[in-house]
Amino acid sequence: MKITKLGEFEELVLLTVIVLKEEAYGVAIKKELEDRLNSTLSVGSIQSALKRMEEKGLLKSEFGEATNRRGGKRKRIYEATPYAFKVISELKEIRVSLWDAIASFKPGFNMG
Repeated sequence: MKITKLGEFEELVLLTVIVLKEEAYGVAIKKELEDRLNSTLSVGSIQSALKRMEEKGLLKSEFGEATNRRGGKRKRIYEATPYAFKVISELKEIRVSLWDAIASFKPGFNMG
């Protein structure tokens, strides 16, 4: 099975885009990830990951409407492509298979 290489951080950003749906823009992605990871992230790291994944065909983006709150600036909204869902499904299968192998190899190992 050949899958697209996806780093851990890219995978987290991609999953966050999927969770946020139509609210998946840079600042919202950053906040959601920071809340879940209990860590501070830079906007640049998020933007770099988004750009890489768009280049790989995992994400597509478009500008949302301009708002007064943002001084007339428009948000770039990200959306996962069907290819992204295929890739993350394959990654999940691999991870589950590995966790299952650990549990069956080491008696008494409890994943939950």
